[in-house]
Amino acid sequence: MAGLYGLLDRATQALAHIDALAKLLPDVNLFLYMYVRKEALVSSQIEGTQSSLSDLLLFESGEGANVPVEDVEEVSNYIAALNHGLVRMKKGFPLSARLLREVHAILLRGGRGSKMPGEFRRSKNWLGGTRPSNARFVPPPNEMLEVLMGDLEKFIHDNQELPILIKAALAQVQFETIHPFLDGNGRLGRLLITLMFRADGVLAEPILYISLHFKQHRQLYYELLQNVRTKGDWERWCCFFLEGVQETSQKISEDMKRILSLMAKDRAHIETIGRAGASTHRVYDYLLKKPYLLLSAAAKELKLSVPTITNAVMKLSELGIVKELTGQARNRIFAYTKYLAILVEDIEPLD
Repeated sequence: MAGLYGLLDRATQALAHIDALAKLLPDVNLFLYMYVRKEALVSSQIEGTQSSLSDLLLFESGEGANVPVEDVEEVSNYIAALNHGLVRMKKGFPLSARLLREVHAILLRGGRGSKMPGEFRRSKNWLGGTRPSNARFVPPPNEMLEVLMGDLEKFIHDNQELPILIKAALAQVQFETIHPFLDGNGRLGRLLITLMFRADGVLAEPILYISLHFKQHRQLYYELLQNVRTKGDWERWCCFFLEGVQETSQKISEDMKRILSLMAKDRAHIETIGRAGASTHRVYDYLLKKPYLLLSAAAKELKLSVPTITNAVMKLSELGIVKELTGQARNRIFAYTKYLAILVEDIEPLD
């Protein structure tokens, strides 16, 4: 247990550090916009989607992605589901089984093969194997779901003396063990972590993408979940969870510093262009949220003329800040490549 307490202390400090750092940022929304997408993307990749961050950003910009559209839509649904949960909680709605059903309904809306979005399963299901008798794991029968989810809800709101990181670790494995839905339980279980951290106030904004740790150690992740169910090995699972919080928090802190350094450098370059700098700064700020830029879309969103946007983008291209990707005369796409290079580290789809 001594090792667990040491990990808890280090993970708590690492999480507090990125929370404090986020509060000092000139515009936390710039980071939040991308970090929510990274968590959505990586959590979906664990379940087998092949969407990359570039695919998602191009999809959101109105351009086609290089993977089946269903893959990108699943990630987009995750973002909408998380935002729905966060908005509802901000308005005072409790983190509850009812809220999780609402979030699940958005997570699986219109998705590929989605089953009963927003509704607890009304039949038996199992993980691995062709039938319950040879399955790797058989969740509790559907008749018990209301009671079990009620118990989980009480656990989340009671036990105030339990550190939030331990509580979140236990709640996640319990949720995935109950397996209340026919589909989407893994994604919703990981999304539950973010909702719990936000409800407890341990993170002012949902900037932790802990699913990266689960993805990087996917086989161990599944093994430890199963060991809790079959061997009662809570301690190893909690240690794994805390290691994920610590390592991911440290990476986020490093990435924030790198992005801030890049922003300062590029803003200084923009200052050198004189009178055209005002509109160029606006386009640059736009790129921080949408690092793939289409001239007509940017003009519409920024309420600037296409010639003004084009001139600003050309200035940014001359400064080496953006690159044109298509080589076309029309419908060109420009990318903030150095920024994207930081964002996409470690979050490419699994083979």
